[in-house]
Amino acid sequence: MNSSLDLNQSIPPFCLLDVGYSQIHNTCILEVAIILFLTVLIICGNMVVIFVFHCAPLLNHHTTSSFIKTMTYADLLVGVSCVVPSLSLLHHLKGLDEKLTCKIFGYMVSVLKSVSMASLACVSVDRYIAITRPLYYTTLVTPCRLRACITLIWLYSGLIFLPSFFGWGKPGYHGDIMEWCAASWRTSPSFTSFIVALLYAPAALTVCFTYGNIFRICQQHTREINERRARFGPQEGEPGEGQACPDKRYAMVLFRITSVFYILWLPYITYFLLESAGIYRHPLASFLTTWLAISNSFCNCLIYSLSNSAFRKGLKRLCSFCLRRVESKKPPEVSAAHSTCHV
Repeated sequence: MNSSLDLNQSIPPFCLLDVGYSQIHNTCILEVAIILFLTVLIICGNMVVIFVFHCAPLLNHHTTSSFIKTMTYADLLVGVSCVVPSLSLLHHLKGLDEKLTCKIFGYMVSVLKSVSMASLACVSVDRYIAITRPLYYTTLVTPCRLRACITLIWLYSGLIFLPSFFGWGKPGYHGDIMEWCAASWRTSPSFTSFIVALLYAPAALTVCFTYGNIFRICQQHTREINERRARFGPQEGEPGEGQACPDKRYAMVLFRITSVFYILWLPYITYFLLESAGIYRHPLASFLTTWLAISNSFCNCLIYSLSNSAFRKGLKRLCSFCLRRVESKKPPEVSAAHSTCHV
């Protein structure tokens, strides 16, 4: 009898937040709500970005669009993979091995976010080459090299987290919704140092170096034009202040995406380092920092849609196409009444 009571007591799900537990539905309501909300936002947002890229040919003129699309597909897969913790909290994964499911999910999320991080670093390198080597850009950045770079991003991201399957630390996912992940799967200082040295640090340093030089060069061009204009007056055919560095505006859009990425990931990386060193460990911090970092998968498309004029035009084209399809499916009398209202 006591063993059955103990079994019943172990049935309630593992809740990191320790609030919002529903005995009626036997689930962590607050965690399910947060994860499902982010899942819907990430999937819908990145699906819109993918459709807009197909509707706006201007977006494909930049070679950086290949990296942006790679990042978008990775973010979309992050949203799809987030269905796993939702199903786990709703008791739909009871037949699966918790240890294996936890490892696979943690590995997938880590690899996909690594692809996003590496893609942003490659975007910054691409813009750096475009501004510092404009005459040789087309010979340096070829479609073949672009495809090879994207392939290497996926391979590198997949390989760097693979040791976690063989017991060498935790790959990085900390918003543990499975008890085994939180209680038995521990971080390792050596593996954390390995990830930081081969992924986080190189990506961050590359971004800082490239964008620092991009804005320094653009400011130098603008200053030279202003000095020439002050000395000799406006010259015919001379580029304006906004045209002094034509790639600066597009670089600013990408810089915003990169900045928000690292701002949202900084709390997570900090917690990752502190937990690995045995300095600080807390379930609430684990959940919040992890899902704050994962929310970046939606923020990327939001920033891109608000900052890029070509993207906004493509979004309008997509919306008008959807409206035309809706109008074409309406009965003739409804369409006629709708057009009469507009007249």
